[in-house]
Amino acid sequence: MPVPAEVLTALEKILGDRLSRSKSDLDLHGRSETYFPPAPPDAVAYPETTEEVAGIVRVCAAHGCPVVGWGAGTSLEGHALAVRGGVCVDFARMNRVLAVHPEDMDVVVQPGVTREALNRELRATGLFFPVDPGANASLGGMASTRASGTTAVRYGTMRDNVLGLEVVLADGRVIRTGTRARKSAAGYDLTGLFVGAEGTLGLITELTLKLQGQPEAISAGVCAFDAIGPAVETVIQTIQLGIPMARIEFVDAATAAAVNAYSGASFPEKPHLMVEFHGSPTGVAEQAETFGEIVADNGGGRFEWSARAEERTALWTMRHNAYYACLAARKGATALVTDMCVPISKLAEAVEETRADIAAATIPGPILGHVGDGNFHAILLVDPQNPMDLAEAKRLSHRMVDRALRLGGTVTGEHGIGMGKLGYMAREHGDAWDVMGEIKRALDPQDLMNPGKLVRQG
Repeated sequence: MPVPAEVLTALEKILGDRLSRSKSDLDLHGRSETYFPPAPPDAVAYPETTEEVAGIVRVCAAHGCPVVGWGAGTSLEGHALAVRGGVCVDFARMNRVLAVHPEDMDVVVQPGVTREALNRELRATGLFFPVDPGANASLGGMASTRASGTTAVRYGTMRDNVLGLEVVLADGRVIRTGTRARKSAAGYDLTGLFVGAEGTLGLITELTLKLQGQPEAISAGVCAFDAIGPAVETVIQTIQLGIPMARIEFVDAATAAAVNAYSGASFPEKPHLMVEFHGSPTGVAEQAETFGEIVADNGGGRFEWSARAEERTALWTMRHNAYYACLAARKGATALVTDMCVPISKLAEAVEETRADIAAATIPGPILGHVGDGNFHAILLVDPQNPMDLAEAKRLSHRMVDRALRLGGTVTGEHGIGMGKLGYMAREHGDAWDVMGEIKRALDPQDLMNPGKLVRQG
């Protein structure tokens, strides 16, 4: 049902002209990056302070109005769609870096700060924030989806890099979780509870994050293989030898072809590994040479690496654009993006079986991923006007879920549940999914915070 007029009047008293009901704003906040149909909210709020967020939530709670958080809109499982209407809270104006503590290697930020903006702010400090999901996502959104990305193999995910949070609960209370201390044994880990909760338990209004020292030297390179198996085996051997990679990424032949067409690159249309090392000049050179030897032992092509910043930037820009390159490879396509993650020893089996499934399917599905931590994606390309395409994509996705769980893995390594993976939660978690629902009901008894996502629907 539409948001009652008294709600809009009360919100206008809090926000003034920062409450929008324009069609363009509603449409913008009703779109997804993938195959989900539009689901615009009834209004979009642009708060500037925690107090305003709390006021918005209190008004909505008093009238039973849903509240959905919005960061940069880059999530892939329909996380930020207002499937039951309500108010979308866009954190674009809460985008300040509040405090940098170089001596403690931490930073306090508002949720609308993007990862790229934060790292620009940190350049002069010799520090950086390492979690890199590819998209220039907001840090509040990254925490809400427990994001990771290309650097997780060395620096971990958002779970490992969030020290504390400020959160507005469903009744408008404002709480703080965690401290700036690097460890604590004081009660339940509420920070961990809200990291990955996808906005279903509250809205994050402030984050305290760990930082890392900028490495003295960085080297990066790329190599091609004639088949997927040897490429994945190279990854496994590199990890088992303890070589400290900062990134190790995989793209298959179809992805390489798509990147060539999209970016004007000239990769051989074969499976590739892209890798990066951080450390001292001597250390990164030795690591690159050792990695090249492993590549050669597995029949890979020449490992070409460089420490030049412009060449590294060009390489990772192409990798980060790979999703859009895959979309462009099928004109007018949207995608169902799979996200399985398995133990590293099962990675080759998972990738090979997935590749065979897609080869026998009626739709294309380039494969790429952060294989250093056993996480990879199939970009299942579908014609949005053809229901059979989406049905085929879902069939392939179901088979990948079966495979991931059979091999001891998870249905999502980094993208989260949102709406798209709700149907898999019982299989992965069993009764633990019901416990998640009990937590949801305890903190949000009216089911107003991002309803329709993550937990079992009543």
